[in-house]
Amino acid sequence: ALGKDGALEHAQLKDVVEYVRSLSGLEHDADSAARGAPVFVDTCESCHGEKGTGSFETGAPNLTDQVWLFGSDRATLWQTVFYGRTGVMPNWEERLDPPTIKALAIYVHGLGGGMPSKN
Repeated sequence: ALGKDGALEHAQLKDVVEYVRSLSGLEHDADSAARGAPVFVDTCESCHGEKGTGSFETGAPNLTDQVWLFGSDRATLWQTVFYGRTGVMPNWEERLDPPTIKALAIYVHGLGGGMPSKN
């Protein structure tokens, strides 16, 4: 919630959104992205990593791929940076048996949301 909490000003939010779009090869404003790069380093890098590849351990998504849970358009990214996203997958252990959970995990991983390869 970098905007809501006052950590970033409106212009900085816009610039960091452009930088994030640049990380995944989306159309972006190059000048704005260049201004957003140091903002990313100061406020986002600790969780998303130096190259924006995310952290499985902290739940910070990879910003360099084309997998966008909430959307990659500017308005949605701005809202994500401004308000933050704190969604947590609920525990289904009491509702689903272990083989079903495993099958579901394999299916979701196959959609591209799995842990990155170490190769």
